[in-house]
Amino acid sequence: MLWIPVLLLASAASVVACARLFRAAVRAADPRYRLTAGRGDPAARPLGLFETAFLVGGPARVAEVTLVAMARRGRLILAHTGWATAVADRPADALEGAVLRALGPGLQLPVAELRTALADSAEVRDLEARLSAARLAVPAEIRALVSGALRQLRRTVLAVLLAGLASLALLPHGGHAAPEVAGWFGLPLLLGAGSLVIARVDLAPYGRWATPLGTEAVRGAANHETLALAVHGLRAVHEPQFRAALTVRTTA
Repeated sequence: MLWIPVLLLASAASVVACARLFRAAVRAADPRYRLTAGRGDPAARPLGLFETAFLVGGPARVAEVTLVAMARRGRLILAHTGWATAVADRPADALEGAVLRALGPGLQLPVAELRTALADSAEVRDLEARLSAARLAVPAEIRALVSGALRQLRRTVLAVLLAGLASLALLPHGGHAAPEVAGWFGLPLLLGAGSLVIARVDLAPYGRWATPLGTEAVRGAANHETLALAVHGLRAVHEPQFRAALTVRTTA
């Protein structure tokens, strides 16, 4: 009856994964991370371009918006070949300063490398910290905790399913009927799948960039023309040269 040790291992894995998800849910429910909107909340103020970009698409969206905004103001050349060249050598704001530092003394770099460097810059991390403090962005530690727990549970559910199928097809049942074996494996499978369904409803906001409060703020800015790029990403870039520069793959 080799299927019984396999069942025990599958059950233990499901319990561990569900416990990790429960721990993440408890941390997310901590009063310090209260992420629901309240009446008269000061976060109802209009969002800026880069704040909106972060809440919709995170650091990568902020990088795209910064590069396109600089190019539209004539401070950066985004060539269709996938290279970026700075025209201005003095930054107009902190994010432009991050762009110029990433470009280096040559003031030129492949757009893909520049976008990655800008997304990882201290300026973008500072923006994230400000939005998290205002309860508009999900704190990085909570987002990582929840996404990691969900990822482990998804893998565990798949592993339990495969273990059950393998036990039914390959291992001797020792006098137990196949439906009985399937029923036993169905218990840890039901535990994991049920937890995933519940988490999809209760923990969904904690795996995104914006909190429910941040989502409300973004919704109010979604129809503003100047924020179209921040909300919709590259779909809102109408200049063919800019679209090509942000999508082409280049090598230094």
